[in-house]
Amino acid sequence: MKKVKAKVISQAELSDDIYDMWIESDLAATAKAGQFICVYPHNESILLPRPISICEADREKNILRIVYRVVGKGTKELSYYRDGGDINILGNLGNGFPLEEVAGKHVVLMGGGIGIPPMLQLAKDLKRAGEAEEITAIAGYRNDRLFLKEDMQKYVSVHVATEDGSVGTKGNVMDAMSALGIRADVIMACGPMPMLRAIKQYAKKEGCKAYISLEERMACGVGACLGCVCKTKEKDEHSHVNNARICTDGPVFNAQDVEI
Repeated sequence: MKKVKAKVISQAELSDDIYDMWIESDLAATAKAGQFICVYPHNESILLPRPISICEADREKNILRIVYRVVGKGTKELSYYRDGGDINILGNLGNGFPLEEVAGKHVVLMGGGIGIPPMLQLAKDLKRAGEAEEITAIAGYRNDRLFLKEDMQKYVSVHVATEDGSVGTKGNVMDAMSALGIRADVIMACGPMPMLRAIKQYAKKEGCKAYISLEERMACGVGACLGCVCKTKEKDEHSHVNNARICTDGPVFNAQDVEI
């Protein structure tokens, strides 16, 4: 983990208030699917960094990709960054998805909304490893602005659910899974909390494993402030309470180990 001054290579708007940025940084060499970086705004009145999932990492070219939604002052400032500009980032943070759990299994990747971006690097890494028997992705969108769908299709088959029914299955990712008769040995997911709760319930009922990346509002991003604590099944070995810090102990957890 280190804080570095990196360089913006390119930025484009993919959908309504959703931006796609490539960053030149040697952090790409060690980035894992499911990890995130913290971006520090140039505006000094914005005190806290913004945690953003790593969407893609080209480890040979030393470039990182982030895809994020504008939700406040920090990300609004970020959307104004242009090619060649400086960007201050801290990374790589958190753990990643456990690729060792997939050998001989049907792995289903599930991304909802802004939880879709980390699924891209995960799809690439799983495809490259070649240990999973089958890999399927289900992506949930609000409408027909299917950002990153074509990128993911380079590595895995992708099914779509849209809230308005304009493309694919009408509803959410769980509706698509049911409608298409998809069965998973292992689920790896990122998205809004209602989606993750449904995946946890499904995994428990079906007896399959589910690993979920918790989208949580973070402050420091390095575990110091305890602003992103979640309840866990097991006690923390240091604090001896049933808590975990999403930014350092996560963001990826076995779904059955956390209370959500």
